Amino acid sequence: MSPTDDPTRTAHALIKLTAAAGNLRRIRAVVPEARVMAVIKANAYGHGMLRIARSLQAADGFAVARTDEGLTLRAGGIEQRIAVLQGFVSREELAAHAEAGLEPVIHSDWQVDWLEQARLPRPLAVWLKLDTGMHRLGMLPGEFHVLRRRLETCPAVRQPIPLMSHLANADEIEDRFTEHQLTLFRDVTRDVASESSIANSAGLFAWQDARREWVRPGITLYGVSPFPGRNGLDEDLEPVMTFRSRLISIKQVPAGTRVGYGGDWICPHPTRLGVAAIGYGDGYPRLARSGTPVLVRGRRVPLIGRVSMDMITLDLTACPEADIGDLVTLWGEGLPVEEIANQAGTIPYDLLCGITQRVRIIDV
Repeated sequence: MSPTDDPTRTAHALIKLTAAAGNLRRIRAVVPEARVMAVIKANAYGHGMLRIARSLQAADGFAVARTDEGLTLRAGGIEQRIAVLQGFVSREELAAHAEAGLEPVIHSDWQVDWLEQARLPRPLAVWLKLDTGMHRLGMLPGEFHVLRRRLETCPAVRQPIPLMSHLANADEIEDRFTEHQLTLFRDVTRDVASESSIANSAGLFAWQDARREWVRPGITLYGVSPFPGRNGLDEDLEPVMTFRSRLISIKQVPAGTRVGYGGDWICPHPTRLGVAAIGYGDGYPRLARSGTPVLVRGRRVPLIGRVSMDMITLDLTACPEADIGDLVTLWGEGLPVEEIANQAGTIPYDLLCGITQRVRIIDV
């Protein structure tokens, strides 16, 4: 293979599909009594929606955010149940749901109106969402039963109708608001004989009462902890994505040298300065602070100076054996993405979803 044919020559993301399958098994071990609706919205959190769906064939169903994502899964041969968390937003999308066998989440009265007016070839499976305190999508408790009864008598809707809610603060284990949400869900739905789904990743790990007939793991499928101050290894998960590039320049500069845009970083000592072919144009966080670690030859070395569109600068002084062409790991195996997100003042979801189109994706 010539250098120009090497897919790892610059920015690339290794996607370890066996890790995704292993994380699903770990989740099943935590909640063996529940069915798993794997959340693969937003291109499977940047990992590639179809490749992740195919690696998670053991999942009982999938959840996506939007209709086009569900249609992409169907076109790719995915046959499991697919819930669309935002539901349909037009009559054309409602028809597409019916044709493709997607399951829209019903969260607003206008959706109920459209279903009552629809003439579908067969009843459509839907989910009914109760707003227990997240205050994004969902029926408020005062309107929930009125709209539920309308759906139960609607010829366009398959019966029975499973229920859903979403937890706002489940990752904050000491925050009692989750208990309030769970109590409200239980009280409002007490007399409804339907399956339900509440637990997201944090909910299924930390909140026993959130474990219903269905759970909806998202970030944990990709090997990331949903809890602040922890990483996937703490939850016995394996990272699916390892984001890497290579060193393209090394030079020795004296103490006092200013590095990067603005000259914000001033070398405090003679520095072996390396440049890696990665930047915010690839999805590396622009706000990563000096001192953010990367791995070179298995050793942590710090980022210095501002992140550029296409490059970052590194202090290689503590890694004298580093050489041009060496791999640089930005996050993943050996370097938790949670740590890099913290250094950049953001969350792991943001980094994983932010991988750009020019990054080569390599299945391993």
